[in-house]
Amino acid sequence: MRKLHQVAVATACAISAIMLSGSVLAQEAGAKKAEPTGKELAFERKKGNCLACHAMPTQPDAESAGLYGPPLIAMSARFPDKAKLRAQIWDATVANPSSTMIPFGKHGVLSEKEIDKITDFVYGL
Repeated sequence: MRKLHQVAVATACAISAIMLSGSVLAQEAGAKKAEPTGKELAFERKKGNCLACHAMPTQPDAESAGLYGPPLIAMSARFPDKAKLRAQIWDATVANPSSTMIPFGKHGVLSEKEIDKITDFVYGL
């Protein structure tokens, strides 16, 4: 009888351990990834990719800075109305039909929220 009890206790412990590890894995799988910052989106090649065309002299980690577009400096002075900067990122062809800047919002490259984050980041440069 004692041996049967020991087997039952060992089985119960093993089942508890399995259930606990499954619960931990489920929590880890359900945990949300941290949302990217505006800077991360601006530097991300599959998203903003601002560095492909623009230099950001105030960002020492801005590798491979482009020289095609204007440098992103003193942006709050250049765009006192932050909404105009956002509109430029959304679709630069509205203000300048000859612009070669990708219309990130119009073409769905970036979501509204992502454009807001990038706008906040760029505005602070």
